[in-house]
Amino acid sequence: MTDLTNLRVAVLATDGFEETELTEPMRALRDAKAQVDVISNKPGQIQAFRHHDKSITVNVDRSLDQVQPNEYDAVLLPGGALNTDTLRAEPQVKSFLQQMQQAGKPFAVICHAPWLLVSADLVKGRTLTSYYTIQDDIRNAGGNWIDRDVIVDRNWVTSRQPDDIPAFNQEMLNLFAQMAPAASGSRSAVKR
Repeated sequence: MTDLTNLRVAVLATDGFEETELTEPMRALRDAKAQVDVISNKPGQIQAFRHHDKSITVNVDRSLDQVQPNEYDAVLLPGGALNTDTLRAEPQVKSFLQQMQQAGKPFAVICHAPWLLVSADLVKGRTLTSYYTIQDDIRNAGGNWIDRDVIVDRNWVTSRQPDDIPAFNQEMLNLFAQMAPAASGSRSAVKR
């Protein structure tokens, strides 16, 4: 089993996230002993959806104004059209992702969440997948979109939809383990 004891993961989400795209990867990370924080644009709880229907709520650990990218070793971006469309308009989210990318930290991104990468101007020259409805956005941003259950491109793992979560989780754990911080717990750099 993968051991991510020294890994601290930022999960960026808000109301409208796709339930299983947050809960299942988060469970896999916690089972691997990673520390996982749900970070949102608001405190309290955020509303999950199962496609078009409201489902559970999830507690927010920290709000965007309480965090710095250098506190985290990796980022998980669950999908959900409402979630992603709201977060992509947040300057703090774009800045957070840009700083994580500049530091070479690993990203796990599923479904509609690549919209965040498009809005943060990070997609040009990258190969990724997503929910099929946003393939034009990715291509228009200079990305190479491929219809596959999971794609790993350098420090990114991307996936299309909830059906792909088993493959997504496995590749996420592999990528995060490869890029995990040294035993010293340094948050300023990760292995490349």
